[in-house]
Amino acid sequence: MSEVTCILSAIEQGDPHAAAQLLPLVYDELRRIAAAKLAREPEGHSLDATALVHEAFLKLGGEQSFASKSAFMRASAVAMRRVLVDHARAKRAEKRGGDWQRVELADAAGPLDDSNLLALDEALAEFAGVDPQAAELVQLRYFTGLSIPQAAEALGMSPRTADRTWAYARAWLFRRISGEKLA
Repeated sequence: MSEVTCILSAIEQGDPHAAAQLLPLVYDELRRIAAAKLAREPEGHSLDATALVHEAFLKLGGEQSFASKSAFMRASAVAMRRVLVDHARAKRAEKRGGDWQRVELADAAGPLDDSNLLALDEALAEFAGVDPQAAELVQLRYFTGLSIPQAAEALGMSPRTADRTWAYARAWLFRRISGEKLA
């Protein structure tokens, strides 16, 4: 049993000091994942990797219990997704400029802007009703930046199955976001 799993077990049993021991053990890994995720975001994002990790850790709270490090990482993926989506919603709020678009001279290709992130979140929520495990794979890959082998391990599936599921999920989400009719 890993040190992280032991601490998660202690937290579940009510040890008040165990939670303070958890963050230092997973902080570097979570920060690396958050930095990789934020590198794909548009320039000018007001969250940095440290803030994303701290916000996600706060969202996890002390009320949940995790059986293993992979379960904790899966929950961290969901928490990071929620933080980024909440941040995107807040930026689109009327009191923060609503539909106003900031225009930069250097056009950055690739990252999702706030409206596309919200569309992805909506499509991912719908996809979770169709294929929960594939939706969780998307969260692990997109929101925490895990590789196929890492995500496969976290979900308890083979890397080959994870690769096929990833291709299926991307196609499904692309069709949903682009407005194509899903069969």
